[in-house]
Amino acid sequence: MTAILVDSLTKRFGDFTAVDAISFEIPEGEIFGLLGPNGAGKTTTISMLSTLLEPTSGRALLNGIDIRKDQDGVRKAIGVVFQDQSLDEELTAWENMDFHGRLYRIPKKIREERIDEMLRLVELEERKDSLVKTYSGGMRRRLEIARGLLHEPSILFLDEPTLGLDPQTRNHLWEYIHTLNQTKGITIILTTHYMDEADRLCGRVAIIDQGIIVAIDTPANLKTRVGEDVVYITSPDAGRIADEIKAPWILGAEQYDGQVIIRLHSAEDHLPELLRMISGDGYTIASISIRKPTLEDVFLHYTGREMRHEEAGVADQMRMRTPRRN
Repeated sequence: MTAILVDSLTKRFGDFTAVDAISFEIPEGEIFGLLGPNGAGKTTTISMLSTLLEPTSGRALLNGIDIRKDQDGVRKAIGVVFQDQSLDEELTAWENMDFHGRLYRIPKKIREERIDEMLRLVELEERKDSLVKTYSGGMRRRLEIARGLLHEPSILFLDEPTLGLDPQTRNHLWEYIHTLNQTKGITIILTTHYMDEADRLCGRVAIIDQGIIVAIDTPANLKTRVGEDVVYITSPDAGRIADEIKAPWILGAEQYDGQVIIRLHSAEDHLPELLRMISGDGYTIASISIRKPTLEDVFLHYTGREMRHEEAGVADQMRMRTPRRN
């Protein structure tokens, strides 16, 4: 069953097109990554899918519910954790969670059990009675994630959910989210600047740049499609090796600072032959290593720039144009 169907979804702010006729499908139970620099259209896309922004054109269905025709139905099916804080700083952690649970009409006994469970998950149970305004930035992010999971949504939107968290908390949260996905079949769409997260967790990823999806596939397929393996050989004969080594499967070789850098596809398949070639010619090898393509390499291939935080002009426009929902 399809959990999310997006068809030519577009959002314009005046003359500026933030999201340009994007289309994709996410099956039920998939963890789907949306990658790109800030300002590329990720947050705008999630804002439309979660009914916080009205699309300019196109359509989207969540669990078969049209985001434009039945906003209440969509909101009951989703949980959202945005980059920008939405906690009430004058309430305690428990009160923030309890208020959220009441909005979703979770029965009292179940609500209290889930609040305890979520606060334990993010290691805030000992500070549950502290006002949120006394929390650090990392503690607030952990509380927002706990709140987004409280009503056990069938679709969960996570917009840079672990940004600014320490590695231990990041790993702990992702282990839980992975378990939640596996045991309850929850569908997750997330944006992240952490490529290791996307690579490890996502069944598929889409790369969005300037409002357009420029690539979509599994992380493995994307890396295979655009990436080249790189073999690094440290040798006193680096210059000669780079000049003399030839084979149909070698895409290029160059020498830099005592190393030979050889580019090729499927390095593991050719490494034995490569070693035989080098040893047979009498070259001395100090060390050898292989670097596999990463999602960062994929991003560079499709967009020509590194993943980085940019001025999020679109987010600023959203805040100015979108009324606050209480």
